[in-house]
Amino acid sequence: MKIDTAYIEKLAKILSDNNLTEIALEDENSAITIRKQGYVVPPVVTNSVTVEESAEIEEVKPEKSSENRKEITSPMVGNFYSAASPGAKPFVQVGDIVKEGDVVCIVEAMKLMNEIVSEVSGKIVEVCVEDGQPVEFGQVLMYVE
Repeated sequence: MKIDTAYIEKLAKILSDNNLTEIALEDENSAITIRKQGYVVPPVVTNSVTVEESAEIEEVKPEKSSENRKEITSPMVGNFYSAASPGAKPFVQVGDIVKEGDVVCIVEAMKLMNEIVSEVSGKIVEVCVEDGQPVEFGQVLMYVE
């Protein structure tokens, strides 16, 4: 098996430039995983947070108005897009009704546009991510009631 070091260096640069921790690619002939090593510290609010920052954090918290609230989460690391192309109408907005299997957004990972479908039916009550924002695996994208 011949190793294309230039290709691996490009993948490592993508990993670094996009603040990712891992990239995995596989085809019928080969597989490659590039993983950043090091200690990953989860975000923690400490005593050093200023009053202004605390207020900002509180505004972002989702309201827990109903026990019927379901999460739609990102199945991968990438960039969130609410529409199929810039300037296009978003797939869904707050107040829209979705059915199981409806496309609700796109997560771009390594130049591939991945349609994210709803696994639940209901009304979109909150979109938690801004268009173009990076998302992590398991991050809540929106809530459905």
